[in-house]
Amino acid sequence: MSKRKFYKMHGIGNDYIYFDCFDAPIYDPAAAAKKLSDRHFSVGGDGIVLILPSGVADAKMRMFNADGSEGKMCGNAIRCVGKFLYEVRGLQKNIITVETLSGIKTLQLFVQNGEVVSVTVDMGRAELDPAKIPARFEGDRAVNVPLTVGGVKYKVTCVSMGNPHCVVFGGNPDHIDVEKIGSQFENCSAFPDRVNTEFIEVLGKNELKMRVWERGSGETLACGTGACAAAVAAVLNGYCEENAEISVHLRGGVLTVRYTGESVFMTGPAEFAFTGEADL
Repeated sequence: MSKRKFYKMHGIGNDYIYFDCFDAPIYDPAAAAKKLSDRHFSVGGDGIVLILPSGVADAKMRMFNADGSEGKMCGNAIRCVGKFLYEVRGLQKNIITVETLSGIKTLQLFVQNGEVVSVTVDMGRAELDPAKIPARFEGDRAVNVPLTVGGVKYKVTCVSMGNPHCVVFGGNPDHIDVEKIGSQFENCSAFPDRVNTEFIEVLGKNELKMRVWERGSGETLACGTGACAAAVAAVLNGYCEENAEISVHLRGGVLTVRYTGESVFMTGPAEFAFTGEADL
């Protein structure tokens, strides 16, 4: 067994186990994610994140879900990567770039007394073309389109934020059996790469309440890319305003999202929980 130091971090409850891989790799991250994410027999988390050197950015992020599958992007995790780079690796910059499988993301760090208290991430362009999400719908957008899942008819809006999302507007998401319905959406044939699903209640002007089912992890307390997809979908459906600060209330806390029509900006906290050593 080889022991590796880890850092447990979270963005409003979306928690991952972070490894500094600048000097030494982890050879089987998929297996490590499945083992370490177990909340009863190991560290527990929504997955693991590797922080690596990059030839095109300040660092590179790879994230693996609790089931071992690799994700392309995670908005909550990348904020934590920014905090880690600033506070642990000493990258004393307020603007940091991070390479991901969804491209290079730019982070603006807000620092107080040497501590990163919040991070704004330029999440890039929201992809609406169903073929590129991917989602099996006709036309150049899937906005408020019908979809039958588990024998129930829904109206859905599909968005990619570097990973696929299906947004469902309706009543109070606290009354939804997210474990059952989320799994049905994740494995629906309309989504060839599976899908993350957001269940949304419009609370008021530019204010949303959300629960999320993440492919490969199940329900999580928060999902940054999901909050962005929800805000984009809310603008497209006329519930929220373009280029306005949209508050998205998740089970773990609140994220602020602004959709300009060209790009999506997400702001939220990033926090350390604890450190330890894990057998890999």
